Amino acid sequence: MNDFSSMGLNEPIVSAIKKLGFKKPTEVQQKSIPLLIEKPKDIVSLAQTGTGKTAAFGLPILHHLNINSKTTQALIIAPTRELCLQITSELKKYSVNLKLNIVPVYGGSSIQEQSKSIRRGAEIIVATPGRILDMLKRKYVNISKIKFCVLDEADEMLNMGFYKDIKQILSNTPDSKKTWLFSATMPNEVSKIAEKFMKNPYRITVGEKNSTSTNVKHKSFFVNSRNRYNVLKLLIDSSPEIYAIIFCRTRRETQKICENLVEDGYNSGALHGDLSQNQRDLVMKSFRTKQIKILVATDVASRGIDVENITHIIHYKIPDEVEIYNHRSGRTGRASNTGLSIAFISSSDKQKIKRIENRLKIKIENSQLPDSKTIINSQINNYLKKIKDAKINSELETFFSSSENMLDEFSKSELLLKILSLKFDKKIVSPELNIEKNSKKNNEKDVRYKINLGIKDYYNWQNLKDFLTEIYSLHPGDIYNVDVQQSKSFFNSKQAHKKLIIEGIKNLDFNGRKISVTITNKRGQKDESSFSHRDQKKKRKSKKKYY
Repeated sequence: MNDFSSMGLNEPIVSAIKKLGFKKPTEVQQKSIPLLIEKPKDIVSLAQTGTGKTAAFGLPILHHLNINSKTTQALIIAPTRELCLQITSELKKYSVNLKLNIVPVYGGSSIQEQSKSIRRGAEIIVATPGRILDMLKRKYVNISKIKFCVLDEADEMLNMGFYKDIKQILSNTPDSKKTWLFSATMPNEVSKIAEKFMKNPYRITVGEKNSTSTNVKHKSFFVNSRNRYNVLKLLIDSSPEIYAIIFCRTRRETQKICENLVEDGYNSGALHGDLSQNQRDLVMKSFRTKQIKILVATDVASRGIDVENITHIIHYKIPDEVEIYNHRSGRTGRASNTGLSIAFISSSDKQKIKRIENRLKIKIENSQLPDSKTIINSQINNYLKKIKDAKINSELETFFSSSENMLDEFSKSELLLKILSLKFDKKIVSPELNIEKNSKKNNEKDVRYKINLGIKDYYNWQNLKDFLTEIYSLHPGDIYNVDVQQSKSFFNSKQAHKKLIIEGIKNLDFNGRKISVTITNKRGQKDESSFSHRDQKKKRKSKKKYY
């Protein structure tokens, strides 16, 4: 018997689920569906991506819909176009036996066409915050009579700066609606949404708060910034069956690493905000079909993408937030599979590693990089296993019979060496890339710089640091002691970066004003408008970037 049939769902829905092959509900589905079917109420569900959340809220919505009414009865808000389309696709599969119009609403496509689809009658709208707000302002959509509102990936929507948009959207909905909030983490902003727009919500937690999958093993490698890309290639070479996502902090870095990998012969694709929607779709199609085995992505661009059997998550630069590390790592080790989460770190990241370990209750193992011999052995063994397991194509026997004597002069070992030499025609060079936690470089003197950007240019310490690390292609740990004042700012970096920092920003301007960076001995006297790293603990600034 299908376990879903005992949850009280309508027969047409149960029938669709059976055809899809779903048998055992996931934990979040077991905790949510019976509750929301028996007596719908506001809920806050804390569950990671990939745990079956779409069915957890989608099936109860379908169960309660009045299919004889073309009024919009449910609004589902998701942070990205990809997740919006993914939710729509799944809901259509679940409702295949129902006559429903489920309309996805997102940026990058014609707003007029989406409006026409809604006017034809849309029982369910699945939308990104920006597009649904735009449609509300133009009066293209009416959500004043909805019965259900779902906020999926609520934490990420707020991380992306949609807090005000979410509040404005919810203010257009009736008080009588039921609000279901799903989030991987529960930051303060999400709690505020729950307090303001929900009535005594029932809380559902799948796994422990801020927990990570036990199927994921965590490793870190200490590497110098200049060797980071070489380390990446070594790790890819040492894992012939790798199917990975490499996470980067900026769009520029994402594109650069992908281009380098392609030039070096790796099947790789990039996913970031500078790509057109068509380009993003092509990249994801290639990744899902494994035409490309390595996806280089930013966190925002990859949000909501659900791909099975990911073997490796590589943090090219470790994130500042524990929740982001946890969410990245959760892309692997799903279901009964195991996965590996690898972080590239420098000595300045030690506190981040400790914070991640303490919050997630995990151990991130500091590891040594494989040498050339280990890598080559791994690749040879993998290739020989493929030969051993290969199915024989009987159609080739006709051609083979006239050629089999050509290789009689070679022994088995000689023939094998020739085959391997053709396969591995590139020499793998493995320089010594392992570094110690306490290298001499850590004792190197640093340099203090002044830059003519400040608060008046909409910078705080965090987004100025992000701007500098992106411009110079440095690790976040290479820029520190950032002190932002009204019209100027100060920061430190190692002596080794002096030439890069002084010359690397030439010919750049901000709103017609030339950006200049000079060396200074001043620490930067703080005025009333100063904003330093230390002040962040006292006064939270917006994460929105203005550059």
